[in-house]
Amino acid sequence: MDTSDTFSRRRFIGSAGVGLSSIAASHLMQTDGLGANVRSHFPAKAKRVIWLFMHGGPSHLDLFDPKPDLIRYAGQPLPDSYGAVETRRKVAQNPLLAPVKPFRKHGQSGIEISDFLPHMAELADEMCVIRSCHGDSVNHPQSVYQMNTGSIQMGKPSMGSWVSYGLGTENADMPAFVVMPDPSGGLKGGPAAWGSGYLPATYQGTTMRAGQHPILDLQSPQSSARQRATLNLIQQMNAGHLARHGGDPVLDARIRAYELAFRMQTAAPEAVDMAGESEATKHLYGIDQPKTQEFGTRCLLARRMIERGVRFVQVYSGDTNGWDAHENVLKNHSDYCARTDIPVAGLLRDLKQRGLLEETLVIWGGEFGRMPMSEKGVGRDHNPWGFTTVLFGAGVKHGHVHGATDAFGLRATQDKVHVHDLHATILHLLGLDHERLTFRLNGLDQKLTGVDECRVVKGILA
Repeated sequence: MDTSDTFSRRRFIGSAGVGLSSIAASHLMQTDGLGANVRSHFPAKAKRVIWLFMHGGPSHLDLFDPKPDLIRYAGQPLPDSYGAVETRRKVAQNPLLAPVKPFRKHGQSGIEISDFLPHMAELADEMCVIRSCHGDSVNHPQSVYQMNTGSIQMGKPSMGSWVSYGLGTENADMPAFVVMPDPSGGLKGGPAAWGSGYLPATYQGTTMRAGQHPILDLQSPQSSARQRATLNLIQQMNAGHLARHGGDPVLDARIRAYELAFRMQTAAPEAVDMAGESEATKHLYGIDQPKTQEFGTRCLLARRMIERGVRFVQVYSGDTNGWDAHENVLKNHSDYCARTDIPVAGLLRDLKQRGLLEETLVIWGGEFGRMPMSEKGVGRDHNPWGFTTVLFGAGVKHGHVHGATDAFGLRATQDKVHVHDLHATILHLLGLDHERLTFRLNGLDQKLTGVDECRVVKGILA
């Protein structure tokens, strides 16, 4: 008999002792926010993030970036100065399209916002509107990846994973990073947008859904005590297996995932149970209205998550196509703004009245914007060269507009903010230096913002 495969009592106890101590240390590091040996590099303005991701590319030209020249020159081709002969031939068939709804000034700040968003517009003095964002791909999957992971290639860690890796969780019974996809299905780029990439798998986003069962397979048919006993035995056996395999990080992550799943069976049901929320709160989020019920429910869940120590929550609006208004901007954006405007405004008001907005950074935006030229007369194509992202809450200037696109909104021209700059700034607000938050892979220190030169956008910091 091959004694190397013998699972003796003595060997089991010895292996389990070593393995369990390793698991305990890893768990304590995760619990204390030391997964990357970092708590924070400097005092943080924000403790947590809610990212409202408008999937498909909302039109900055029809929402947050008014362009009088688009009205003045509507129906005409883009001027010659904007491109080569080939480009001019193409845009001659796709003349400039005026904003499909009027813009109006709001609040003491006078920020101009489209009539598409009347409820968000009431919070103009809370906004920090970045009108000069730009990225590197015209395609949805690559742009979704870049906005989430910093790279147009799939397989890199998402920002939520980096934040979890750097800061850990504030609640050992809940994941540090929660994602709420649009239940209507699909995301161009798929779940890799919230994956952990080359970081340990324990840092990937935990998906949560609206409805009676936000986290699938959470309920156990066993009693809590019986399940705890079962899990203890499994953990002991797993610990021995882990010790014999040199502390393999993938195996370690899976073991810790089982332990987190058990703890969540106690904590998560309470976190997602909204029976105790007042009718006034539900009305604030639009949960009592058919059009806004679904997105409003997920926005309210986002607030409940951060109240319970979740560091990073991402809420998606839009299915496979979402805000991708190729066919008809007016029809598409009327639909999606009607679904999201009340819930987003409700979330912001609720966070503020609870004193949570002072420590929470809320991000509104998509993977890119839209072209000033028309498509099929009433739609707009993708535009990664100039678009808008809106920030609220902790650490950013309120009632502030940063940067600008050109006269027609095609390209960012003033105080340009690349996606990497945006990421560096978000990390900075969380107390993390994007240059120092690294992971060693194949002999190189990898980071969210990549190898290109980027900067913290100090012009938006309060």
